[in-house]
Amino acid sequence: MSTFPVSISLSSYGADLVRQRGQGSFIEVLAKAGATRIELREELLTLEDPVSFSLAVQQHGLECVFSSPLELWDAGQSRPNPQLIPTLQRAHAFGAKWLKVSLGYFTEHCDLQNLSACLDQQPVRLLVENDQTSQGGRIEPMLRFFDAVEQQQAPISMTFDIGNWQWQDQSASTAARLLGRHVSYLHCKGVARRPDGKLIAIPPTATDLQGWADLMNHMPHGLTRAVEYPLQGNDLTWLTRQHVQVLARLSHAQQELSHV
Repeated sequence: MSTFPVSISLSSYGADLVRQRGQGSFIEVLAKAGATRIELREELLTLEDPVSFSLAVQQHGLECVFSSPLELWDAGQSRPNPQLIPTLQRAHAFGAKWLKVSLGYFTEHCDLQNLSACLDQQPVRLLVENDQTSQGGRIEPMLRFFDAVEQQQAPISMTFDIGNWQWQDQSASTAARLLGRHVSYLHCKGVARRPDGKLIAIPPTATDLQGWADLMNHMPHGLTRAVEYPLQGNDLTWLTRQHVQVLARLSHAQQELSHV
């Protein structure tokens, strides 16, 4: 059976624990669990040293993506967020090959040519994710953006977050059909509604897994898929390994899905 690369977003271990332990402490956990990629979270950084972190990632044979809450386009601005270049440089210092950001307030007046020229000078590739906001979490603005990216031939691809579409009542299957060809990184999370009405990320059910496999029909074969749902337990290495094994086998051709 074919297996595919799996990433772990470090936010999955809970903000308090990650800040307490430091993100570098999870590198060995991910390597032992069989993950391919570690997703470093800018909002959870404390005292991590970029050089040491980058070296440890390399020594454990992992790839790194740097996730930032930065929005690519500020409201009313035609130029990209002025923090983009410093954030790309920070991602590179941590050894990341990719920087993941949100779309922000993209309009037809946004200067894609300027953005593309900036990115051509950077060693880090840009990933733009659908987030949970009205400006960056709906299909229509993401589609307009990636149509413009395609026309400009800008070095940008999409992080498709399966669960985030629900925050804006969008259809993940419609989004996959319209945007799937742009996707190079797949964020996986189940979603449940609490009694108070708030949506939260949860581990997947068997039904979720089958649905995710169906979405992959519209995306490039074998893309990296990421855990971005709670991983909480006494043995984090064992728990992470179980979820890595499930996602590594997940594809549109896989009909018999294992339970975690």
